[in-house]
Amino acid sequence: QVSSGGDHWIRHWSENQWARGQTAPRPFRLDRPMIPILILAAGASSRMAPRDKLLEPVAGEALLRRTARIACGASDTVLVVLLPDRPGRDHALAGLPVRRVPAPDSAEGMAASLRAGLRHLAPAPGVMILPADMPGLEGDDLSRLIARFADDPTRILRGASETGQPGHPVIFPADLWPALAALTGDEGGRPVLQANRDRVTPVALPGNRATLDLDTPEDWERWRRGQISAPDDLATGG
Repeated sequence: QVSSGGDHWIRHWSENQWARGQTAPRPFRLDRPMIPILILAAGASSRMAPRDKLLEPVAGEALLRRTARIACGASDTVLVVLLPDRPGRDHALAGLPVRRVPAPDSAEGMAASLRAGLRHLAPAPGVMILPADMPGLEGDDLSRLIARFADDPTRILRGASETGQPGHPVIFPADLWPALAALTGDEGGRPVLQANRDRVTPVALPGNRATLDLDTPEDWERWRRGQISAPDDLATGG
């Protein structure tokens, strides 16, 4: 059971979304919790120019497609926030059961992507925020967080490295969606995490899967050569 505050927000969110003409959510599945996954894929990838890090191959598959594919294996509802002027990213998602969400004001920063995605969410106990550029994550990692969230959907669950370094993904309970939707700038969900420290539960994932973030061609080259194992300088503190 979600908290009464969460129940109130879910009803309020539902009324707002359906008022915009959106369809009702699919029925809940009994074999796993109904936690939507919101993939943030509207970053400019400026440090990789002229390449796009979300299209970098990982085991023969574009990083964005890989992220979306493992998300689809963990949840029935996957939304991907995209830049309107990056057709390569849209093409990478071809054939996957994801909902594409445009973020025309993404130049403002990560908060704009969060707001765009949240506007398209149907009622749910919580939402997983998943950056698209996490090449170390596996489907089992996402499923582990979702299963843990089902035990207590009032907690914020945050992926962490084996050594406890905070990273991604993060599951936010429904009562915190208004706070996420009110964010501005490029800090992502960090202000909400800081304001609710007492509700955050870290979930250790193998190795540095939760923290590995490759932003430059040099980072990718080192990673492919196996020279990056658990680097603090490449970790996402988020």
